[in-house]
Amino acid sequence: MPIDVSTTHLHSLLGQTMGTTWSVRLRLPGEHDLHALHDGVQARLDSIVAQMSTWWSSSDISRYNHAPAGSWHRLPEDFGNVLHCALDIARRSGGTFDPTVGPLVAAWGFGADAGPRAVPAPEPLAQARARVGWQRIQTTIEPLLLLQPGDLHLDFSAIAKGYAVDCVLAHLRDQQVPAALVEIGGELAGYGRKADGQCWQVLVEASPDDADNDDDPLLLALDGVAVATSGLHWHQFEQQGQSFSHTIDPRSGRPVLDAPAAVTVICQQAMQADAWATALTVMGMQAGLAFAQSQGLAARFVASDAGTPAMATTAFNAFVS
Repeated sequence: MPIDVSTTHLHSLLGQTMGTTWSVRLRLPGEHDLHALHDGVQARLDSIVAQMSTWWSSSDISRYNHAPAGSWHRLPEDFGNVLHCALDIARRSGGTFDPTVGPLVAAWGFGADAGPRAVPAPEPLAQARARVGWQRIQTTIEPLLLLQPGDLHLDFSAIAKGYAVDCVLAHLRDQQVPAALVEIGGELAGYGRKADGQCWQVLVEASPDDADNDDDPLLLALDGVAVATSGLHWHQFEQQGQSFSHTIDPRSGRPVLDAPAAVTVICQQAMQADAWATALTVMGMQAGLAFAQSQGLAARFVASDAGTPAMATTAFNAFVS
């Protein structure tokens, strides 16, 4: 039976996952059990972590990463969904998104297997580069199996949070929640209308580091779409006066230097928005904008130079209110 949205109330659920926090804002009729909803969301997230966390030695992805060469691995459904999307965006982006980039990330001092945060010596960097390449991934379809060719390490950290947002939304729909806004580590998606008839709106600052930037903040309406932001300011180190970020260009094996301060992407799925935000960040301001425009992607680029105005694609501007 359809729920009368005018009789529903706004509630919030909170928790932790993937080394960050999650939150859900939702409209519910009074008879819904909030504790059961919270437990259901947390259980769904825990199941994703158990498959995709490189920080857990018992996860499916960790077992695959340390498996012997020549072994085949049956993939759980969530794992397969993320791998399929990751390979598609790796191919379409020309490799600026690469789910095998983990060894390079670690070589520069980031991630679950991180070494010291310093510029790596040429030899270990070359060894890490030799292990990276999405083209090395081989799968079968029926059944869904993944080959470990030898020393291939998958890392879904640039896509898994987005996928988790999608899964939580799907769970809430299954529970007959009429309207919800989900956020995990800064990735957001929403559906449905609030009691006042308005869809969910989220604020995108002109610059992630400076709320007082001269550019006006933007309001994005999220009704059946998702938004993700990637930037260079979250994790970085300095050496000899130069900053090195955790965003690694898989093509060069080095951190992205001349890249936007932030890239925000809107897609139908948070998983896609998450991955594309990383891919476009690696491409850089001009190349990323041109690529996104040619592909019809809704993307906005904030320059690292405070004097350069933000730029957005036609598709992104259509979402701005």
